[in-house]
Amino acid sequence: MGKYTKLLTSILSGSSDKNIAFESLCRLLLRLGFEQRIKGDHFIFSREGVDEIINVQPLGKMSKPYQVKQVRQIILKYNLGNVDVDE
Repeated sequence: MGKYTKLLTSILSGSSDKNIAFESLCRLLLRLGFEQRIKGDHFIFSREGVDEIINVQPLGKMSKPYQVKQVRQIILKYNLGNVDVDE
């Protein structure tokens, strides 16, 4: 199991929302097919076929737990969790 598969599994489990590194979360979203825009400290992700826009900001080097929860909800809603993110 690769690094990003472990991260995706961790996010989907919801057991460690406050322990997700911000940079890893951003890279996972890119691997899931999202496009990234940066405006200040706002990292904005969008993807064709996904109505919501994901807007995340770092909390030091970590992700904000409520934003990890929002990412999880979008991954589950659009069934994006069955993609091989380690390729």
